[in-house]
Amino acid sequence: MTDKRAQSSVLEACVAKPQSLDALIEYAADSIVSKTILDKPVGTITLFAFDEGQKLSEHTAPYDAVVQVIDGRGTLTIGGERVAVAVGQIVIMPGNVPHSVTADERFKMLLTMIRA
Repeated sequence: MTDKRAQSSVLEACVAKPQSLDALIEYAADSIVSKTILDKPVGTITLFAFDEGQKLSEHTAPYDAVVQVIDGRGTLTIGGERVAVAVGQIVIMPGNVPHSVTADERFKMLLTMIRA
């Protein structure tokens, strides 16, 4: 994840100013890049950029999360069910359900986690 200084600069760039989500994060070869936009006690908003073929292995989180696809295509596996996603779509991942993410091609997503 990003350090607090980088998070602060992203947040400052977005406050009261429209921003292109796609332009806030860049791809890196053979990598997954993440950038925290907002981190509050009630939740977080994080951008991810996956190079083609990159994966987040199966894990669980205790909170509900919303995935909004902002570029490319990927596959989410939620509770054992594969869900194909593409730009412009959203998916809710329920808390405490195992899930993973695979980039079928270069893929960017915005993850909003609600901790309440």
